[in-house]
Order: sequence, then C-alpha cells, then structure tokens
Amino acid sequence: MSQLSDPIADFLTRLRNANSARKAEVLLPYSKMKAEIARILKQEGYISNYEVDTTGRFPQIKVISKMVNRTSAITGLKRISKPGLRKYVGASEIPRVLGGMGISILSTPRGIVTGREAKKQNIGGELLAYVW
Repeated sequence: MSQLSDPIADFLTRLRNANSARKAEVLLPYSKMKAEIARILKQEGYISNYEVDTTGRFPQIKVISKMVNRTSAITGLKRISKPGLRKYVGASEIPRVLGGMGISILSTPRGIVTGREAKKQNIGGELLAYVW
C-alpha cells in the first residue's frame, strides 16, 4: 500500500468522486481531522449524516450524501492549503466562497471551524478547503 502525502486531499477527492458517481454513501479512512471536517459538512447541510465505525481493523468514516433534486448538495470541493504550500489567513483575510454561498474550512487554535465562525471568534488559521 502506498503512503499518502495529503490525507485531507484524499478525503475530499473520495467525497467528490462519490458525489459525481451519485453514490448514497462512501467509506473513508478515519482521522480526527477528517471526522471534524465531516461534522462541519453535516452542520452546514452538505451531507445528510456521518458515522465513525471502529469495529473493523482500521477505523472508517461512513459519509451519507445529501441529495437535492437527484443531485448532490456538494457541487464543488477545493483543497487550498497543501503540504508543499501551506496557506494561512488572519481573521480579517478569511475569504468568502462564491459570495457567501459556499464555506471555507479553517484549522485554528480552537479546532476546525468554518470561515464564518472564525470571523465571529476573530481568529485566523490554516485555510484547509472551500466547499460549495
């Protein structure tokens, strides 16, 4: 098995591929950061639900897609900060995604939050991804 250099990009790519294939659910490798990103996607209404399954040899996250008019609620995902080039933003520099129609996901000292929550708390951090 090959080593992944960017597990968050892999998580987003698997989610994107499952949505384009119109799969109702997808199993993804577990990590705390991926579980927090799934929590944010559920909180913002981009996925129906997620479950952490620790019964097998390797823990997994089962993400259940949210379908709206026979299409996925997620129309796009983009990884911003990468292992080769990290992208950090201050509280005043947090970008709006599609004029407020999408969300940005940040890793801050207070955990993984959306750009809107980071602005409210007046904290910056690493800009992980855009979702719309």
